[in-house]
Amino acid sequence: MSQSLSNNAIIYATLALNSEISLQQEYLASDDVPEDERENEDEILEDLQQAFMEFVDLYKIRCKTDKELPSIDELLNSQL
Repeated sequence: MSQSLSNNAIIYATLALNSEISLQQEYLASDDVPEDERENEDEILEDLQQAFMEFVDLYKIRCKTDKELPSIDELLNSQL
């Protein structure tokens, strides 16, 4: 799979997952989550975090071969 993804696709997926994690954490911290759905929403957050970490690992590998890519810290802290 990693060979078929472009650098831009990895960047967009990583940034999108990072945003979704933030949104899910905000949702879970709110009073909007019905108690009977909390466990499912926690699992969704865990899945998002796992996917994010996998893309971060993939991105770090790409950074080693493509020195023009920003570091993962620069990428996540940049203003788009």
